[in-house]
Amino acid sequence: METKTKKKKKEFDAVKTMREIRDAISLEIMNMTYTEERAYLDKLLAEGRSSKK
Repeated sequence: METKTKKKKKEFDAVKTMREIRDAISLEIMNMTYTEERAYLDKLLAEGRSSKK
């Protein structure tokens, strides 16, 4: 007996989105020092927290 499943097209692909975000951040911080990276990431986190309120 064969089981057939129908694949639904995903409306949102979390893995794809996460990879895109990670790749974009990696490109932006590629040539930064640790201190510059830290300041950049702290700024991103602060902006993210304030925009969700």
